[in-house]
Amino acid sequence: MNFAPLPSVDVAAVPSDGLVLDVRENDEWAAGHVEGALHIPMSDFVGRFGELTEAAEDGRRVHVMCRVGGRSAQVTQYLVQQGIDAVNIDGGMLAWDGAGRPMVTDNGTPAFVL
Repeated sequence: MNFAPLPSVDVAAVPSDGLVLDVRENDEWAAGHVEGALHIPMSDFVGRFGELTEAAEDGRRVHVMCRVGGRSAQVTQYLVQQGIDAVNIDGGMLAWDGAGRPMVTDNGTPAFVL
């Protein structure tokens, strides 16, 4: 079997208005996340898949994010198989934070990567 390489992008290449799908669990999301990101934990993903297809119905690219890139790689692979333009964010939230990209919390506390 020949698997195509997984499409991925560096955190710096994610547009500020891009669609970011965060597949981390709720406690990780609460600690800090990308403002405006769509949060669907990997554990809920299949059941909530419609939320993503709705968000991406205009055909825009989905930038998939987790903590370091393992879970998001699996979700990206699934989305690509479904015909969705999806890319894995290399290094995940750790790389995002390391690059100084902005993060927020829902309760206003300082954001960090859990």
